[in-house]
Amino acid sequence: MKPYQVLVVDDSAFMRKIISDLIENDANFQVAATASNGREAIEKVNELSPDLVTMDVEMPEMNGLEALKIIMAQRPLPVIMLSGINEEGMKETILALEWGAFDFIRKPSISNSQDIIAVGVSLREQMKEAMLARQQREARASAYKVPELPAAEAASAPQPVRGPAKQPPEAPKKAPELPRKLADKPKAKPELSPAPEMVKGKGSPGRTSPEGALPPGAAKDPARLPKPASDPSRNRSKEEAKPVQPDSRPAAAANFESSAAGGDRKPNNKGLRKLVAVGCSTGGPRALKAFLENIPADFPAPIVIVQHMPPNFTKSLAQRLNTFSPLEVAEAEQGMILRQGAAYIAPGGYHMRVVPAAGGQYAIDLTLEEARNGHRPSVDTLFESILPYTSLERHAVIMTGMGSDGARMMKSLYDSGVTSTFAESEETCVVYGMPRSAVELHCVRHVLPLQEIAPRLVQAVK
Repeated sequence: MKPYQVLVVDDSAFMRKIISDLIENDANFQVAATASNGREAIEKVNELSPDLVTMDVEMPEMNGLEALKIIMAQRPLPVIMLSGINEEGMKETILALEWGAFDFIRKPSISNSQDIIAVGVSLREQMKEAMLARQQREARASAYKVPELPAAEAASAPQPVRGPAKQPPEAPKKAPELPRKLADKPKAKPELSPAPEMVKGKGSPGRTSPEGALPPGAAKDPARLPKPASDPSRNRSKEEAKPVQPDSRPAAAANFESSAAGGDRKPNNKGLRKLVAVGCSTGGPRALKAFLENIPADFPAPIVIVQHMPPNFTKSLAQRLNTFSPLEVAEAEQGMILRQGAAYIAPGGYHMRVVPAAGGQYAIDLTLEEARNGHRPSVDTLFESILPYTSLERHAVIMTGMGSDGARMMKSLYDSGVTSTFAESEETCVVYGMPRSAVELHCVRHVLPLQEIAPRLVQAVK
């Protein structure tokens, strides 16, 4: 088979050489050309039509974000972003994923040979998944293609009377931050039936932090590490901020609760009755944006989310999603009490569980246990944690992602009588791995395209 052609884009000649060598360690891929900035990348994409692009984020003349937008508009193809680990690089990476990048890897440390090897393994894995996803899309498109009639038959076939062409309705425009009191309930849309056949293919594990790369301060407690406090400007009374574990809960958890209870939200003193758990991986940031911006502020359940992502990136993701969603969206912290009208994203490098708290409430528990299914955080770990709470109305959702994380525990939830289970259908998945695995275990009640999941979930929960 002819190798897939790759365009490598980076302003550093040394980094272009490193990335090119890592790519060509797999005989299925060949570096067709390199480019030193976004403008040159666009020219070479148009000239060479590569199968895939690796794109640095920060470059002179035209950066990777600007080039990505133009490429996805003119000649869409899989683009894997190379991100720095500084705060600006992480924010730009989240934007790139939102604008259509297939996935991202962090740039390797040029002084650490083991790190270069690890990044190479991750990069080649993502490239293979990108090509597999493209093949599946092409196969699906060809299966739906209407066969052409022979010329003679086409000429004699009756022609339908056509009226003026209907323009597709525009998606409602959304302000960067929706006022809480103006958040409207989306109208429930008709549910689609599960597809009779699912494309089968072996998923591969998604991107997470290496097993040895624990978050800062992990040595202090090998099993559990509280998250640092954030935004000390918010206040909450001592009684309201009563922790699940007084000696380990950070102040930030109480601060987030205070924020979530502000405005038009009222504290829930009667205990939690409903809970939604969500898992996703490759393509997840864009899927989460579409999902969360269609959940109303008065949603009567907290949403706990695992998105496979390295440490620190999840904080940038949560901040970005918070600007779009009527809900309060935050990176989860140890001991946070789950509240209605809020969404909690598991921090990269930690497993996240839901644990009981006083007064019929539930809280976040973060641990540094071994990776599960190659991931920390793991969707299976989150889903497993809500398995015993049969008195709760539980809803589980799996969206786009490589591999099968979450499928096994969704099956256990289904068998235990969980209220509802959702999976994103193949037609809208960036990678149809995790949802497919759940569908194949026959534990998904609602198989829906991405845009249908939030309205149908709102209908199910309310």
